[in-house]
Amino acid sequence: MLIFIMIAAIALLLLLIIKFKVHAFVALIIVSLLTALAAGIPVNKILPTLLTGFGNTLASVALLVGLGAMIGRLLEVTGGAKVLADTLINRFGEQKAPLALGVASLLFGFPIFFDAGLVVMLPIVFSVAKQFGGSVLRYAFPVAGGFAVMHAFLPPHPGPVASGDLLGVNMGLLVIVGLVCAIPTWYIGTYLFSKWISQKVNVALPKSFLSSAAINETAVQNPPSFGRVIIVLLLPIFLILFDTGLNTLSVAKVIDGSQLWVESLRLLGKTPIALLITLLVAIALLRDQRSYEQIESICNNALGPICAIVLVTGAGGMFGGVLRASGIGEQLSAMLSDTGMPIIVAAFLIAVALRVAQGSATVALTTTAALIAPAVAADPSLTAFDLCFIVIAIASGSTVLSHVNDSGFWLMSRFLEMDTKTTLKTWTLLETSIGVVGFLIALVGSILL
Repeated sequence: MLIFIMIAAIALLLLLIIKFKVHAFVALIIVSLLTALAAGIPVNKILPTLLTGFGNTLASVALLVGLGAMIGRLLEVTGGAKVLADTLINRFGEQKAPLALGVASLLFGFPIFFDAGLVVMLPIVFSVAKQFGGSVLRYAFPVAGGFAVMHAFLPPHPGPVASGDLLGVNMGLLVIVGLVCAIPTWYIGTYLFSKWISQKVNVALPKSFLSSAAINETAVQNPPSFGRVIIVLLLPIFLILFDTGLNTLSVAKVIDGSQLWVESLRLLGKTPIALLITLLVAIALLRDQRSYEQIESICNNALGPICAIVLVTGAGGMFGGVLRASGIGEQLSAMLSDTGMPIIVAAFLIAVALRVAQGSATVALTTTAALIAPAVAADPSLTAFDLCFIVIAIASGSTVLSHVNDSGFWLMSRFLEMDTKTTLKTWTLLETSIGVVGFLIALVGSILL
């Protein structure tokens, strides 16, 4: 019955959004409420469940999106994004521009999380796409896919760190194996897929970007230097390394994570704090002759277009929270855990089930690892490499089939101004491509090693 409720809820949500054109924010609230009632959540617990899912998602997304939007807007209005785009164009040329942007996202994606990296890089992506033309997917998907792969496959990101710790994986070895798996996964599952899908589906540049860019091209007289732009882009990565790097060392028992200096540096590296510091530095470096009133106006104008993004993303978290509270994910994983199939295959399928049921890749990673940890511990034949490949398989399963209960789905939909149907045909397929390719590479690796 729970599985039927999940299928019916997702079908109703798609029907409301695609057929009846109900705004995604309203549709998600309606379906979340009906799903909670149908799943038997106590009436007095329904509203707290809805608010918890909504609030938890906003807590992790709103600050990142807001601060990132301000940084991106400053880079755009001051001409910084165009400076970087022109530099990439001159060095790599038109044909290799998507490849260059994707490689940059892989480098940025090692320490920086998906949401933060996306909001900083997208203005640059749009600038390159505007100059060369064609579907914006050709430029945006290699970047978004790069962040998605690194976020799922490699420490120091929370999902692989948590699952690796639960399975007793050597973190240093996991970084090496993760990189070896991530690079071909990105190239095949993201870069080559992006070239193909951009020929099938034409997505125009967002109207919000075009309207602002048309003004900024004539307004920018003294764009910042390439060096200043690079400082603004690399500073959050450098700061975030304080948190992610020290956390990895702490999990690996190399340092004592409770020491004050460790906690202080990790605070500076928390993504919202790092982006806040970066925003202040960006204002100082990119202000030029503008008054502080003009800078305030630029930052204020950056927040308006993201209100819908934040609200829809929060409502998607609400829907995922209801599905988690209903026990649907646990029931699906329990059905798969006792089938007797190879651990690496079972781990992938359980992660897929959890991902589809509740939307969060990190939750799917950690929950799957906890479920299969007893089976892993009971199998003495598993090598250190096997354990790493199992983590990659779980990460791959937690990536596939991004759909309407995933906040990343709505971020991509709103940032690129794609309707829900187009997002399902493009972003959902991209995430599935990443997951399937990553799993096949992990499976082959486990057989060979």
